[in-house]
Amino acid sequence: MSEIKYAIVGTGYFGAGLGKIINGLKEAKVAAVYDPNNAEDIAKELNCDIENDVESLCQRKDVDAVIIASPNGYHKEPVLCAAKNNKHVFCEKPIALSYEDCNEMIDYTKQNDLVFMAGHVMNFMNGVRTAKRLINEGQIGDILFCHAERNGWEEAQEQVSWKKKRDISGGHLYHHIHELDFIQFLMGPAKRVSMVGGNVAHHGGQFGDEDDILLITLEFERNRFATLQYGSAFRWSDHFVKIQGTKGAILIDLQDVKVVLKTPDEEKRFLLHESKEVDEDRTRIYRGLKNDGAIMYGKPSQTPPMWLHSIMKKEMKYFHRIMQGTEIEEEFIPLLDGTAARASIATADALTLSMEKDRKVSVEEILTKEVLANDL
Repeated sequence: MSEIKYAIVGTGYFGAGLGKIINGLKEAKVAAVYDPNNAEDIAKELNCDIENDVESLCQRKDVDAVIIASPNGYHKEPVLCAAKNNKHVFCEKPIALSYEDCNEMIDYTKQNDLVFMAGHVMNFMNGVRTAKRLINEGQIGDILFCHAERNGWEEAQEQVSWKKKRDISGGHLYHHIHELDFIQFLMGPAKRVSMVGGNVAHHGGQFGDEDDILLITLEFERNRFATLQYGSAFRWSDHFVKIQGTKGAILIDLQDVKVVLKTPDEEKRFLLHESKEVDEDRTRIYRGLKNDGAIMYGKPSQTPPMWLHSIMKKEMKYFHRIMQGTEIEEEFIPLLDGTAARASIATADALTLSMEKDRKVSVEEILTKEVLANDL
């Protein structure tokens, strides 16, 4: 089988990590990178070329697929450029900061029959795969309600990360969209939503401008519901998803690091990651951090922790297999054409509108707005 060549846009913490993983895969090689700030050192490590702009990177004839790991607000143009040059795309989450941008990106990739995989890495976590299997087996019956929390406390920063700047990251709701995406995978797209919150504890130049408390309610078809909490103004940190069904419940605990199936007859525990060693490493990291373990500011020179590296590697292995011609399983089709990621952004846009207008919002308002805009 011929070698698949990759190019990377954005070689910060994640982009550098993904590049190192790709170069470790069989029949895979990073051919070139583009990053105005971090390219030189990582290019030396990956033994690849440096391109001066996105256009020249995407035009390379030796590149089969483009990995986009730039800050969230800068995903759209590289995706469009890659698609116009007939390159398959892997784009880190969130793929965009608006439903409108998602639509444009999906349209361009579909026109050229390209893979457009979203970096929703939570799908490759062992505990998540276990939870999906248990649900498919009927172990907890029909899902009635989900609740997720991803929160902690954050101190002032000497240098404010782009992740704290709403126009670049989208804030907690968009940057930490994993839990919202996962809940909609289980329950289908939300129909009506509401969100309250604000920036209540982090003001001044050593903080960004994102809201530090977000409290979310989602309503689904057939009288089912979900709630989520995001933020950095929680002194008692939590990071979990609880799935409540008619016959039992499942806890995916990403802070105390366990998966628990609870039914009237028994309680079973499962690993969150692929080994006890990796679970214990994640537990150690969470207990050792002054900040919430979900808030991380890695540098390109740093190696991701074992638990994160392991699921990034699974994600890249899967994308690489697709590039080599492996057929996409039905479950993963929405992950590899951008539509699952777009559904999450549609709900996030509706939640944003809800807080702006101080009312419940139908997600259809976001979808219809886009349809009307296209008809004008």
